[in-house]
Amino acid sequence: MIQTEILPQNTLPPIPAKRYFTIGEVAELCNVKPHVLRYWEQEFTQLNPVKRRGNRRYYQHHEVLLIRKIRDLLYDQGFTISGARNRLGDVRESKSTVDAAVRFSAQEIQNLRIELNQILTDLDKVLEKESTF
Repeated sequence: MIQTEILPQNTLPPIPAKRYFTIGEVAELCNVKPHVLRYWEQEFTQLNPVKRRGNRRYYQHHEVLLIRKIRDLLYDQGFTISGARNRLGDVRESKSTVDAAVRFSAQEIQNLRIELNQILTDLDKVLEKESTF
């Protein structure tokens, strides 16, 4: 039976040692309703349960832990969906951040090449001095 009152994170029941959990079981383990879980699947790309016969969802242990973390961020810590997504380092968010961090201008690349060539030259000089000893 799904509870209607929201319990604090530390009063959630222990997660049984099973490989897969149905949406109803996860709803009870995490004290959220199934429609909330389906909504969170759309909002958090890391949450991707296996779907089998008739589109039934089966969650793995790590996904139950992730749902509990999402629940804690949203209900206990007061994050928004966007804030929780950022806090978890969502794949679609972090990919654009990495892309932005990797982009260099042509001048920056040229400066890096010059610097690396200077390092190689210095290393060659050090190796030549060591080989003469």
